[in-house]
Amino acid sequence: MARTVVGSAVVVREKYYWPDAQLNIWTIIMLATAGTILGVFANFMMIQSQMHLRTPWIFTYGVTVGALTIVVILIELVLISQRRLLPGIMMLLSFILLVLFITGVIGTAIQLFGGPNVNNLCNAFVYNQQQDRPDANTLAWLQQKSICQSWSAAFAFWIIGSVFLVWMMIMASQVNQNQYD
Repeated sequence: MARTVVGSAVVVREKYYWPDAQLNIWTIIMLATAGTILGVFANFMMIQSQMHLRTPWIFTYGVTVGALTIVVILIELVLISQRRLLPGIMMLLSFILLVLFITGVIGTAIQLFGGPNVNNLCNAFVYNQQQDRPDANTLAWLQQKSICQSWSAAFAFWIIGSVFLVWMMIMASQVNQNQYD
């Protein structure tokens, strides 16, 4: 613990020791997660715009949460560089993002598996109708397959992000208790 005397007040600063490898792995995985979610839903928004269709809320939500996650990671990196990364800040930001990610999991799951869903359409019209000739139909089929796989990737990365945000809350709690000395 470091002490600084300022006038008649005593300022006490506690040092927190973050596990470097775990923090780096978390940061890399969360950047990949945020980038994938942002990219997939931005691509979906572009497709909707090109086809002059309205944009479902989950697309703008995914872009917003992906961008917000990148901003949180940039804040984390700035705080790390200044040696001021506090466990409480990371627990709070991780909790907020966790709520947003769980909402994303639910919203994407409803689109992917509920009612007239994307998964059934992909199985019926894409995965069960392979194309392999060098023509425009094959290119269209490849684009449809890419869209179907993007839905699956987005759903998977919502879940991965949720798991890693819980991991950050646990890690920050342990750092706060000085269990990484």
